[in-house]
Order: sequence, then structure tokens, then C-alpha cells
Amino acid sequence: MLTAKDARIGDPSNVQELLARAQKPSVDAMRLHPFYRGKIEVVPKACIRSLDDFAIWYTPGVAAPCRAIERDPELVYEHTNKWNTIAVVSDGTRVLGLGDIGPKAGLPVMEGKALLFKYLGGVDAVPIMLDTKDPDEIIRTVLLLQPAFGGVNLEDIAQPKCFRILDTLRERAEIPVWHDDQQGTACVTVAALLNALKIVGKALDEVKIVFLGCGASIVAITRLCFAIGVDPAKCIVVDSCGILNEQRTDIFSDRERFAEKWKLCQITNAAGNEGSAAEALIGADVCIALSQPGPGTLPAEWVREMAHDAIVFACANPVPEIWPWEAAAAGARIVATGRSDFPNQVNNSLGFPGIFRGALDVRATTITDEMCIAAAQALAAAAPDGGLNPECILPPMTDWEVYAREAVAVGMKAQEQGVARLSLTEDELFGQAADMILRARRLTETMMETDFIPSPPGA
Repeated sequence: MLTAKDARIGDPSNVQELLARAQKPSVDAMRLHPFYRGKIEVVPKACIRSLDDFAIWYTPGVAAPCRAIERDPELVYEHTNKWNTIAVVSDGTRVLGLGDIGPKAGLPVMEGKALLFKYLGGVDAVPIMLDTKDPDEIIRTVLLLQPAFGGVNLEDIAQPKCFRILDTLRERAEIPVWHDDQQGTACVTVAALLNALKIVGKALDEVKIVFLGCGASIVAITRLCFAIGVDPAKCIVVDSCGILNEQRTDIFSDRERFAEKWKLCQITNAAGNEGSAAEALIGADVCIALSQPGPGTLPAEWVREMAHDAIVFACANPVPEIWPWEAAAAGARIVATGRSDFPNQVNNSLGFPGIFRGALDVRATTITDEMCIAAAQALAAAAPDGGLNPECILPPMTDWEVYAREAVAVGMKAQEQGVARLSLTEDELFGQAADMILRARRLTETMMETDFIPSPPGA
């Protein structure tokens, strides 16, 4: 674990070792992506005892389930894999911290997303990159894809269009559609915040939170934070032009386009503070940053000006706004990033597999904010030591039960809100989620053991 003690700024040899470790995933990615030539593939799930079985799975036998579905469209969930298949849809305009790199360059990310969906949640996911930036075309395409999928995960779509795309699809689609950069990030961040505040002994409605950045993720995080009891009047949001407030004429003049940002101008920062991020952070209890990748975006001297027992979430990808050892040395009590190679990973991967598992298992028609909050509470409760470990405020991705418990929380909340087509008990939801998740893990392990997934070179 990287702590302030063993990662002091004054120990340059140790810092260099940590920096080298931080660069290793990128080096390995350039070696292993071309080795595997893709991270996912399609394999049969039905038995093929002989070629005679083709008459069952294809023509002429397949005509019987086709006619059954024609008579009762809901039977598509019983006769096909629609019940467990989602589309991961992106136009490549806001990929990680890379920006608008286009649909082809964004495909490796969406393949990775599909891999995580399968291994962590037992969900079959298909990457679909769209060669358009037109929000109306994206909306139309997703609606046209509905017959083949049980849900849609929107990914890496730039703001402000991502808000309209999601809102429109949530209203018009008959299957759950969510934007992971909004709802997924918000869910996991809320879970981490609940446990971090528990450690430092500060109340939700009393803390001053500075949100560094005002993209899709931060907008959704603020919405969920305020929904669980954070006081927006005590919070400050900072975009690339400074602190949000009602005097920001640049936002007011284009408030229809930047409706979410203008709303934040109105409900946050009751003191009417103006200025930069450095000024906003003075006396802040929490900094939640999802802005420009660093290091250096969040200087250590800004962290030093925060309140006692400060909490810093530096979650830009692929490089956090500040290295965690620098934030710790500057006085932060709890530091989190979006990366798996540092302690306290606040990453969507802890949320979306379990949330979609639960939504699919009750055949939900949407994924509400309340379902996300239920998942966040389940995630926070699953952390080691009840969430009281400053270097492990969230459970690790290796704990498969986390995703099953999220699925239960989501499925039960969906039924409570009347957006589920199926009715299942907590035990039934947990059992189904556990079966699907463990099957996916065993399948991967078996394929590795039998070399159907070959060991990478140099392993």
C-alpha cells in the first residue's frame, strides 16, 4: 500500500519506483493487445453433440421459437440471450482522459468494458462504436438496437450532448439505458465518500466539498451526493474557467445548452465565492476531482490548504490529478484514485457489473438514481472493516460477492419503484447473480488452464 510514510516526496528513489510502477500498465498494454488481437470473442453456450443439433439451433427447428415470440414478444427473454446481453455504445468523443479520439481508437476501451462486464458481473456485452457525433443519430440508433439487447451502457460520450442522449433514452427506451460515466462513476464515488466520512468522523450535511471539474461525471456525482444528504449550499464546483456561481455570465448566456452547469451555479456556493480552484479548496473537507489528467492538475500546495483530515479523490484517468503519495505527504488523511495499482480505487468497475446484473435479473425498464444509491450503499457496506480502513475504503474487485450484493440491492429497489417486470426475493436475486458471476470466472479460469486463452509472452 502507498502511504505518506513510505512514499515521502523527500525520498526520490522511492518516488521513482512508484512512478515506474504507474507506467507499467501502459507498457504491458502495448505488448499484450496485439498479442491477443482483441479481448473478447463469441463462443457457443448450447451443446453441439453432432451436426444434427444445427437443425435445433438453426433451421428448421428455430422457426418454432420464432413463432412463439411473434405471438408473445416477452418470450424473447426466454428463448434468446437478450435477457443477459447489453450493448456498450460510444462515439469515442470523450474517451478516458484522451478526449475525442474517434470510434476506432475508442474500441479497445469498449472491448475492455465488455470483458469487465462478463468477468465481474456475468453479463454478455457487445461493443458498438458509432461513426457519428450527432446526438439525434445516437438516440435513433440505440432505439433501433433495442430488440437485440436487454440493456444499453452508454460510454465515453462528450458533454453536454451526453445529458440529452441519456435523458431522452431513459424516457423512450423499453430497456434500461444508462451512461456509466455519469451514473456509474457517481455510484462508486458516493460509496467511497460514505466510508471516507465515516473514518474522519464528519457528517454528510456539514462537509464542504469541492468538485474539481464539471463534466458528465461530476454533474452526476453532485446529483447523487445531494440526494443522500450533502448540503449543496456548502459545496463548490470548479470548471476550467473557475468557481461556478450565479455571476458566471459565460454559463448564463448559454444556459439552455449548459442547463446542468447553470443549475449547479444556482444551488451550490451559497457564499458566492469567485476565483480559482486554489481558492475554492481553502478549508475544504473533501476534494472530488474528475478533471484534466495529471500529475500537477491538483498541486500539493492546494491540498495543504484544505481542512484537517482532508479527503482527496483524484480520479482522472489514465493519470490522477495528483499522485497519491504527494497528496498524502501534503496532509490528506484519505486519498483515492481511479487506478487499480494504488490503494482506494474509486472506479466504475466496482459498480456497473453488479448494477446491470441486478437490472437484468428483474428485467428492469430503467435504472433510476435510487437504484444507483441502493447499489452505492451496498458497495460501501461490503468494504473491509466496515469501511473503516483508511487505505481500503471500498472492497476489492476480487470479491465477487460485492457484485452479487449490489445486484440484490438494485433488483429489490427496482421492484419497490415499480420498474421491474419480474418479482424475485433477495435470496433468489443473490443466487442468480452468484451463479452467473462464478460461472464467468470459472469459464475464464478453465480456458486459461487449457490454453484456449494462451499465457502472454514473458509470463
